Amino acid sequence: MDSPNVAWLLTAASLVLLMTPGLALFYGGMSRSKSVLNMMMMSFSAIGVVGVLWVLVGFSISAGDTVGGWFGNPGADFGMASVFQAGTEATELDGSEFDLILAAFGATFAIITVALISGAVADRMKFSAWLIFAGLWAVLVYSPVSHWVWGGGFLSDDFLFEGMTAPQDIAGGTVVHINAGVAALVLCLLLGVRKGFGKEPFKPHNLPFVMLGSALLWFGWFGFNSGSWWEADVFAAQIWLNTLVAPAAAILAWLLVERIRDGKATSLGAASGVVAGLVAITPAALSVSPLGAIAIGLLAGVASALAVGLKYKFGYDDSLDVVGVHLVAGLVGTLAVGLFATDLNAFGDAGLFYGGGMSLFVSQVIAAVVVMAYCAVVTLVIGLAIKYTIGLRVSEDVEVAGIDLAEHGETAYEEAK
Repeated sequence: MDSPNVAWLLTAASLVLLMTPGLALFYGGMSRSKSVLNMMMMSFSAIGVVGVLWVLVGFSISAGDTVGGWFGNPGADFGMASVFQAGTEATELDGSEFDLILAAFGATFAIITVALISGAVADRMKFSAWLIFAGLWAVLVYSPVSHWVWGGGFLSDDFLFEGMTAPQDIAGGTVVHINAGVAALVLCLLLGVRKGFGKEPFKPHNLPFVMLGSALLWFGWFGFNSGSWWEADVFAAQIWLNTLVAPAAAILAWLLVERIRDGKATSLGAASGVVAGLVAITPAALSVSPLGAIAIGLLAGVASALAVGLKYKFGYDDSLDVVGVHLVAGLVGTLAVGLFATDLNAFGDAGLFYGGGMSLFVSQVIAAVVVMAYCAVVTLVIGLAIKYTIGLRVSEDVEVAGIDLAEHGETAYEEAK
């Protein structure tokens, strides 16, 4: 840790925090006008709930001394007291301040991951139920999974993959996107479909909001991915470039699918392609070359553009396509590491197309499956507990009239007089 690296990491953390208000605009624009404030409030409230819980116990569970590889000891550093003391008492950059910077950066990841889930439940989830769910999920799902992958837990080479090729995930294909996507699917299944789902169109009320939100997400994502390398060097530059070209390719792929399928290339498709490409390159940004990043972006753009329509076929109401984008593109990116990882990547192990055989691909599959299974089970338990206590869903009257007024006592737009 030297001063330039500290400056870069704190800047990167600030960029990642900006992603959550960017997500609020992205999701808010995709919502109907009568529920836009509730949708945006879910993102902003995640900053409040998760930010506080991260300091109290989340960081300890994520990065503390491991308990059997499953989670960090939550009681070892309540309120980050020892981390704070060690960091602030350091007279020079000698490494003792590392955990304090790690905690700051990690908090922004926990916040955005929880906020991502909210897009699946637009128009119909009680705000009080969302706040409780956000807190419990951050502590019981996000923090342990973060420990497994990044905190020395059992998805590292010290446990499950000892003697094997360890999975590669520089910035959260498993921890963030697959995790959030599975939680979104479970939660929207528990809530049930919106009134009129599949029978009437639920069109975005403000597409400029959507495009502005996607732009802010892309801007913040450079900190999300490049900052995860922890140094301002050539590898950070490699990650930055891959974070540019993968979503660029995904835009083109999504628009091509729309043009062939629907006859029109839409602004919503372009904004969604940006996010799909960003999601897919997140685990792979340090592993692949720019050509590999383009390939991953193309795959993610096509896969997500096709996947967002599956909710109508299978009958789950994923309101703003969290499953179709984050789960599907997260899986594409995570598994693609096992194919496109170069023999020059900083992790050291190459994928199938670069002479590394199938071992890395198998490890990527195992990591994805384990995270999906754990997330599905614990999210289901949390959701059922809330459903059968305070309830998950607003009444039909509130849903029809608009959740903004009932839950928050305000509306986004005054009616013209």
